[in-house]
Amino acid sequence: MSDYRLKIGITQGDTNGVGWEVILRSLADERQTEMFTPIVYGSQQAAKAYMPLINKEEDGVVNFNVVASAEEARRGKVNLVECGEAKPQPGVASKDAGKAAVEALNRAVADLKRGAIDALVTAPIDKETAQSEQFQHTGHTEFVAANFEGEPMMIMCSDRLRVGLVTIHIPVAEVSRSISKEKIIKSLTTLRHSLKQDFGIVEPRIAVLSLNPHAGEGGMLGTEEQEIIKPAIEEAFQEGILAFGPFPADGLFATGGYAKYDAVLAMYHDQGLTPFKTISPDGVNFTAGLSAVRTSPDHGTGYDIAGKGVADAQSMRNAIYAAMDIVRHRRQWAQWNARPLQHFEREKGRDVSIKDLKLPEDND
Repeated sequence: MSDYRLKIGITQGDTNGVGWEVILRSLADERQTEMFTPIVYGSQQAAKAYMPLINKEEDGVVNFNVVASAEEARRGKVNLVECGEAKPQPGVASKDAGKAAVEALNRAVADLKRGAIDALVTAPIDKETAQSEQFQHTGHTEFVAANFEGEPMMIMCSDRLRVGLVTIHIPVAEVSRSISKEKIIKSLTTLRHSLKQDFGIVEPRIAVLSLNPHAGEGGMLGTEEQEIIKPAIEEAFQEGILAFGPFPADGLFATGGYAKYDAVLAMYHDQGLTPFKTISPDGVNFTAGLSAVRTSPDHGTGYDIAGKGVADAQSMRNAIYAAMDIVRHRRQWAQWNARPLQHFEREKGRDVSIKDLKLPEDND
């Protein structure tokens, strides 16, 4: 379903990585601008440097409409808000590229805050070179969370699989002491709400992974399952969340058991992302739980292939499409939950309150 009125902001990411290449490939097909209005935040110099990598016969051509702000963006055009200037050095990790990435991100987030764009899609950054006084975060997820209301959750999503994470960018040595019954219940609540609001699932079923091998083997390989994870699942279930488990990660993914559920809740980053990227190599990273919509491709800067013309743009395309779908689902969700009884009566030609209604007599 297309809606060219939707304004989707896209940040350039690290100018020395594959960001510009996948952005250009994603937007080269002129049919894209019939689906939505793209607004890219980044360096025109960098865009021109990577333009020769596009196969004009297969991908098409990108002609930018340079604008001073998102409000000036034109429908049917690929719009560019110039910011984050940096001379590209493909494959090189540099502070200049990190600074340019953060500048573009800040500009886009400012526009997202004031409603000038409907959603944000971020190309990959180098978390190390991006660090500065202006950016002291471990990634996009944490940065976006600091700028919008809500409790963030990283959800990796595709047509085949959705994976939510209890913990995100922390050392593996800190995972065990970072999970608690309360945190898992909170994560399940956030994941369930996102599946309903952002993906249109009426009542989602969620599989919860264990932390230890073989789900702790009855306490022989760890007690987190018995003391933390299982009690959290039971309490969440009593609160109406269809949560099941804990399941050993290897068994759930290897046997295809994940397909029986609408999402999987993983305890830590690699536990969820390793199988996800194996099953869905062109998946999408979505920051759920916030008042704004932000997605990104599920890969990094790709320094090893930057500038070689071989970067696959499918994950970036999917991130753009996912952002559009989530915005639409949220708007539908808001309509469905905005006093539905009143809407029903208005459709019949009159507006009533609950005290106006006459209930049938009780004949018992």
